[in-house]
Amino acid sequence: MPSARATIRALALLALVSSPLAAQQQRFSLDHFRRIVGVSGVQLSPDGRTAVVTVSRPNYETDKFESALHAVDVATGVAHQLTFERKSVGSPRFSPDGQTLAFLAPDSADHTQIWLMPMTGGDARRLTSHHSGVEHFAWRPDGHAIAFAASDSAAKREGEGAKHLTTFTVGDQDIFLRQAIAPQHIWLVNTDDRTERRLTNGAWSLEFVLPPGSSPSDLSWAKDGKTIAFAQVVAPQSGKLDSVHVALLDVATGAIRPLTTARRFENNPVFSPDGSTIAYWQPRDGRGDLGWVNEVYVAPLAGGAAPRSVTRALDRNLFGAQWMPDGRSLLVVGNDATGVGAWIQPIDGAARRLDTGELVINGAFGYDIAVAERAGTIAFTATAPDRPSELYVMDTPTSKPRKLTDFNAWSRDVAWGKMERVTWKADSWSADGTVTYPPGFSAEKKYPLVLLIHGGPTASSKMSFGSLAQLMAAEGWIVFQPNYRGSDNLGNAYQAAIVGDAGAGPGRDVMAGVAMLRGRPYVDKARTAVTGWSYGGFMTSWLIGNYPNEWRAAMAGAPVTSWEDMYNFGDGSVTIRYAFGGSPWTEGRMKAYREQSPITYATQIKAPTLVMSNMEDFRVPPTQAFALYRAMKDNGVETQFIGFTGRTHSSADPVNSRERARLWVDWVKRHIDNAALVP
Repeated sequence: MPSARATIRALALLALVSSPLAAQQQRFSLDHFRRIVGVSGVQLSPDGRTAVVTVSRPNYETDKFESALHAVDVATGVAHQLTFERKSVGSPRFSPDGQTLAFLAPDSADHTQIWLMPMTGGDARRLTSHHSGVEHFAWRPDGHAIAFAASDSAAKREGEGAKHLTTFTVGDQDIFLRQAIAPQHIWLVNTDDRTERRLTNGAWSLEFVLPPGSSPSDLSWAKDGKTIAFAQVVAPQSGKLDSVHVALLDVATGAIRPLTTARRFENNPVFSPDGSTIAYWQPRDGRGDLGWVNEVYVAPLAGGAAPRSVTRALDRNLFGAQWMPDGRSLLVVGNDATGVGAWIQPIDGAARRLDTGELVINGAFGYDIAVAERAGTIAFTATAPDRPSELYVMDTPTSKPRKLTDFNAWSRDVAWGKMERVTWKADSWSADGTVTYPPGFSAEKKYPLVLLIHGGPTASSKMSFGSLAQLMAAEGWIVFQPNYRGSDNLGNAYQAAIVGDAGAGPGRDVMAGVAMLRGRPYVDKARTAVTGWSYGGFMTSWLIGNYPNEWRAAMAGAPVTSWEDMYNFGDGSVTIRYAFGGSPWTEGRMKAYREQSPITYATQIKAPTLVMSNMEDFRVPPTQAFALYRAMKDNGVETQFIGFTGRTHSSADPVNSRERARLWVDWVKRHIDNAALVP
């Protein structure tokens, strides 16, 4: 008789085998990329009756994602399109009375402006005509004005030939900065007569962010419309993250004061409904050397009490804080195991996790979820392993989610690879990750194992829809997406454990997961490939150099290979200083920088490795990809380096996104010997 454990295992494997219907369905392919509809940017009317989302579709002729706003009736799910002529819209925001929708879209000069649309029907009208465009905005509580963020114009130079001068002062920015960063400031526009008034001035700036990363800190109005809370960057050209703090603007006088005495690492302030308290984000104890573990703090507007973390007991890295209508609790969100957790967090008391079932709320450094400010209805966009993004609603925090949209109905006709969460022990840690199986999986066969490692490293692999993982699974591969120390899904200590241990510790975590999977009879131990982008590219480069005999093939995308280059040329030198305890150029730290750099071990690489990078990547400058490519080529390792144009960390246009996926999969396919599935 089989043991109980063996019986359970057999049943689990049977659940992964596709049904006869799935066997007749088509596997996911590059052709399906055209059909994926993006659903994001959810906003709820104050009464919770209407949701608005941004719906985007790829246009491969124009190489753009074309977007439109759709309104969805929360009770019935009936949706109708709001915008038609404009092909690029976003950031919808309801007026306080719910009668008007403001959104961002370009004008004829391609400057992003604020537009207003009546929810009762009618055409949108342009509200702003700002010379530099609008970055983001917030309605004043009375609905008669909107505060918005906008960049200053470049200062005019004087003197003979001044118009031809191209010099500018470089602070801690990356090597592809072509001009000085213009500060962003706060303006006010009247919604009745369209008059604009500047509210702030100075060499400082509002917070600005280059993606990928959390969105820039929003403006938040006090209930009485007299004060705006915002994130102030005191020295924007310096790159000093510790110069960012929450500040308060007196709208009438222009006076600015800091919210707290800490004045470092604070951002994303949000006024409570009664205007007496402000919630904001800050790393634990204001320290960057703890792995940037993000907590939600509250502080009284009037002062007199010290700010305090209300989320410490959650032990998760949080990138969301919205007040519930009661003004005594917050909706907070963060990665949790291989999902995304959303909790109702009282400002005094224990948090309660919302039951979102198998759904994974969209987002990474900020989450696509909204609360109706009067009704308390919660709406979010989310995916499941076999379901691209759709809109869901919870009528109350204790309700089950209801699916409101079906923009990706085509996905029901695809045979998706099944996904499961896996766990293992690595050193003293309990690690986790996801495994996606090929459609038609059979435990009686053997399959190649392909690693797809997430970037960040402050991020995590989740049980969510992933087009690249599904594309790999459709090739007949078992796709392993490991989380490693530094990931933000298993607690603050796990996230902080990467500080001072960038490669070796995370490498052992990943290899322990590989060993766990190789112990399963259907995994072909001889056919393993490792791939990843950004910090996933770092992990790939580290693993092929430190475990050279383990891999049949590799793909290192936007790879961090030299911490020295990252510090000197990238846009994240401040975070690197905290990770290593200081600059590589002071106090003898260069040894640690080089010991933890994959390029140090590149001469040991044996696996055929594809290198890809954007040629003006400000986040991970391509000097590192060039070095990796040269090291392998000069040592006789099969390699190819493919570059993409554009000043971005990862091409996000439809054509190049799809091409990157094709090149990625084709390289592995050519080298992993996928043709023969050994019984």
